[in-house]
Amino acid sequence: MPSEAIDPAGISWIRVSPKYITVELISWLITSVIALAVVSIPLVLLLAGVWPDFPAWLAWLLSVGTLLVRIWIGLLIPRQVRAIGYAERDEDLLIRRGLFFQRVMVVPYGRMQYVDVGVGPLQRAFGLCSVKLHTASPQTNASIPGVPAAEGARLREQLSDRGQARLAGL
Repeated sequence: MPSEAIDPAGISWIRVSPKYITVELISWLITSVIALAVVSIPLVLLLAGVWPDFPAWLAWLLSVGTLLVRIWIGLLIPRQVRAIGYAERDEDLLIRRGLFFQRVMVVPYGRMQYVDVGVGPLQRAFGLCSVKLHTASPQTNASIPGVPAAEGARLREQLSDRGQARLAGL
């Protein structure tokens, strides 16, 4: 993973699984088909003669605009997934994500209340899971998607142990 200006010095990022690209593309395809079907209803009704008063330019704009936006989102997915990474340090966990709006989140082990490992049907089919870190702050959205299931279980145990050790030291 290339180093960016916001990355702390000397960090070796661990990337999420490349299988997560496929999971995201399948999710993107499903939502794209649904979105395109919904926004194309006026165009279909116009072409079928059921709704002849609807402006043709607007019907086409809705359908073609949605198609173009969904294609753009689909093209960005592989790069977005490759931008996700995490790094374990002695006192905290770093989580990195984002292409245009990059973000590096630092979660101190002593602030973790619990670590949640979740898996949906699509992730399960590819042997992946998501690790979510819960802290006292409700604004903390520290999650690492697309982690191999074995690595997710290891992270859950290790982060929980480190969090307990840091809490005991307070």
